[in-house]
Amino acid sequence: MVPSVLIVDDEKHTREGLQQALQENYDVTVAANADEAFNLMDAQEFEVILTDLRMPGKSGLKVIDKALALPNRPAVIMMTAYGSIDSAVEAMKRGAVDFLTKPVQIERLEILIQRALKTKTLEVEVKQLHERLDEKFNVGAIVGHSPRLAEVIERVKLVAPSKATILIEGETGTGKELIAQAIHQASPRARAAFVPVHCAALPATLLESELFGHERGAFTGATERREGRFELADGGTVFLDEIGEIGPEIQVKLLRFLETKSFERVGGTKTLNVDVRLVAATNRNLEQMVKEGKFREDLYFRLNVVRITTPALRERAEDIPVLLEHFIKVYAKENAYEPVQVETGAMRHLQAYPWPGNIRELRNFAENAVVLRRGGKMTEFDLEPKFRGEAAPPPSMVTPTPANPLSVEENEKRLLREALMKARGNRTRAATLLGISRRTLHRKIAQWPELDVVDRG
Repeated sequence: MVPSVLIVDDEKHTREGLQQALQENYDVTVAANADEAFNLMDAQEFEVILTDLRMPGKSGLKVIDKALALPNRPAVIMMTAYGSIDSAVEAMKRGAVDFLTKPVQIERLEILIQRALKTKTLEVEVKQLHERLDEKFNVGAIVGHSPRLAEVIERVKLVAPSKATILIEGETGTGKELIAQAIHQASPRARAAFVPVHCAALPATLLESELFGHERGAFTGATERREGRFELADGGTVFLDEIGEIGPEIQVKLLRFLETKSFERVGGTKTLNVDVRLVAATNRNLEQMVKEGKFREDLYFRLNVVRITTPALRERAEDIPVLLEHFIKVYAKENAYEPVQVETGAMRHLQAYPWPGNIRELRNFAENAVVLRRGGKMTEFDLEPKFRGEAAPPPSMVTPTPANPLSVEENEKRLLREALMKARGNRTRAATLLGISRRTLHRKIAQWPELDVVDRG
């Protein structure tokens, strides 16, 4: 795409001459004064603005101010026949990227334009990178508005600027790593590394090397020296997930590191010092493990300087609609499908479901819904039986005999309910399945209101 350039100069000969010189390589627009330039800047975007300093009415300094107040700021180059140090300094203070004196040398001008375009591109890339990092790691990435979640976020904001070691407790799938990332991103260490270690996934022999590194020949297969996670995270944060799974030997070394911020690589003798913040997480009761002798008490107290407990999803059911909408949008975009719309009846069941797998289970549910349904609406009749509080789906219209075979009423109610569910709430279709009239079905529903569902027919 050809870069766009706006030339602002009250001298007709100058602006048209510059336009003619640049138009082969750039999309050039001209303005005779500052007000005309303002209107053009409001109407379209320019990547570079070349403006005269002294013009009737508003000066070129006002053009700089206007340009740099735009959402997508162009690069501004100032030119004047009254070249002086003071003029140049003032233009640069206002935000101009460079300064030229008249008569303008075209070769020099093209060099400045190319330099300005490169600078602008770099600024955009850096901004986009920071936005991606922030989107991925900051507190804003934690979706929800429930009081329980608000307490966690407030605690994150309080502890993030400190150097304190933090212990995050909570069930599996409650977002402990996301909280750890938010703490790191909101801390002074945000531009350094965030290094996660999933302790349960590594045997003790490998975990020690992963954390502290090893020297060449330290053990069979150690063919070269390797830096550990603590070295790699120097200046940043190490996140130890499932810390309750680490063995006694690693507990001792971790305790020493927390006390001294120093360690030796496996097979090494040189003591290394690093500046690392430790955030640990567990789904186990470390206090109970201490009582049972499975976890060192002194290490527990070192880890538990600040404790954050992530609530289970069933404890923040009011967040389920917004979380589900968020995940559906993510997976719909990822797969280029239309988002699924979850109707009120279905959402009511989903909010009542206990979600033993927490947010991870909800995320999987959303992906499943997006991929299999590819848009449309999801009603309560589309949910699996477990989400409706049922043990298993009925295999057919033939119903197992209830515990009391003489309970005709119980059999009848069960058949009515199954027919309504199979007909997706359409009473006419349900009556046909049962071989009765719609009027009879209405009378039965009036008799047993608990069977009533929304009529979709």
